[in-house]
Amino acid sequence: MAFVQYLVFDGVPLPLPDSYEVQMDDVEADSGGETEAGTTQRDVVRLGVVSIAVSFSVSPKWLKVLTGFKQREKIAVAYFDTETLETKRTEMFVEGYKAVLVKDTSYKGLWKVSFTLKEF
Repeated sequence: MAFVQYLVFDGVPLPLPDSYEVQMDDVEADSGGETEAGTTQRDVVRLGVVSIAVSFSVSPKWLKVLTGFKQREKIAVAYFDTETLETKRTEMFVEGYKAVLVKDTSYKGLWKVSFTLKEF
């Protein structure tokens, strides 16, 4: 059985993640809020803006590749959409990048890398 390819950055398939969490938020205008009658009024500007929290256990080679993607202003991302169970494409950026040494090995260690992808 083949694994699902969860993430592809600029045509580069990433390794299987340790965790993968997709969140979809609505962007609301400042004009929304509560009315005088006490009801909530939402002025939605954009529906379903995707953010993906992900973590990997990687070799030093992949640590370098992922750090390189973090330095980019935007990335063309193909991601596994949990709503449709298909791959979707969009432009995203990396936020909250964190690299932690899990175990020191003779080949520069095993690393745990985590970050959140945010859709433009």
